[in-house]
Amino acid sequence: MRHIVHVHYHDLAPGDPRYPQVLDLLATISARVQALPPDAAIADITGAEKYFDRDPEGLAQMIRLRTLAWTGVPTTIGAGSSLMLAAMAAAVTEPGGLTVIDDTDEAIVAFLHLRPVAALPGVGPATARTLIHHGLETVGDVARTPLATLQRLLGAAAGRQLHERAHAHDPRTVVPNALSKTTTVSHGFDRDELDPDEHHRAVLALTHQLGARLRDDQAVARTLTLTVRYADRTTTSRTRTPSEATAHTLALTRTAAGLYESLGLQRARVRALSLTAELTDATAAAHQLTFDPDDTKARRIEAAADRARRRFGVDAVLPAALAGRRGRP
Repeated sequence: MRHIVHVHYHDLAPGDPRYPQVLDLLATISARVQALPPDAAIADITGAEKYFDRDPEGLAQMIRLRTLAWTGVPTTIGAGSSLMLAAMAAAVTEPGGLTVIDDTDEAIVAFLHLRPVAALPGVGPATARTLIHHGLETVGDVARTPLATLQRLLGAAAGRQLHERAHAHDPRTVVPNALSKTTTVSHGFDRDELDPDEHHRAVLALTHQLGARLRDDQAVARTLTLTVRYADRTTTSRTRTPSEATAHTLALTRTAAGLYESLGLQRARVRALSLTAELTDATAAAHQLTFDPDDTKARRIEAAADRARRRFGVDAVLPAALAGRRGRP
């Protein structure tokens, strides 16, 4: 039986130098550590149990105490027999706490079936609305629904995946990865925001800020990840790779807008949005030449705006849609 821990590190801002430190510390306990920047990680601790002579709860306690003692970073930890169960356990744990789901079938069913259907990985607001509309409000409801019914509601692939996860089947494994260089920009709303127009304005503000930062740093975005934090503190993320690595604000906006639309957030209560770019050196990135005069004009205007911002401040040039926007960067 596998045992996975999902560790959320508190008080770590994007780019915090303590994040690589806590990952290195986790690697002293498990050789299979996957970074989830900017403030989380997962680790397969199956082999560590015998080495340290501790059960999953004991290892999780060790991770929490060592992290706090050596780096001063508090943690919230969930542990279970799969990536899905560990992440769901962490999501329902109070800050600074620890939740371990026993690997018996009875314990897994008791935990999983009471959770709201939106708690399952891969179930975004649009899918949750469809399921709830048909009376499937909890994971237990989904687990008791025939596979064919779920496939009629969601499609063949999505229905099968939901059916398997509702029965605690999650074949994903921890994939050890080196920490990629990333940069993140965030936008918090003054109140839980329902208005999709305000969501779109926030996405525009994020891409405007991110593009300027990338060009100043001579970097380009290889991938973009949009993360939405809801009123209940849960989050949903989507990642997309642009057709080419770019620091061009218009291209970043198109990609980020596509990510937002894919989430189906109509009437969702959104507390904050963040946009993370995985970076690569601008000198190593290829740019596809185009004969589009609008693209050439946009890039010239962008270069002029960058010069104005460097001379007069970051808000010297802003898109008209951002005038008088609500929220805080």
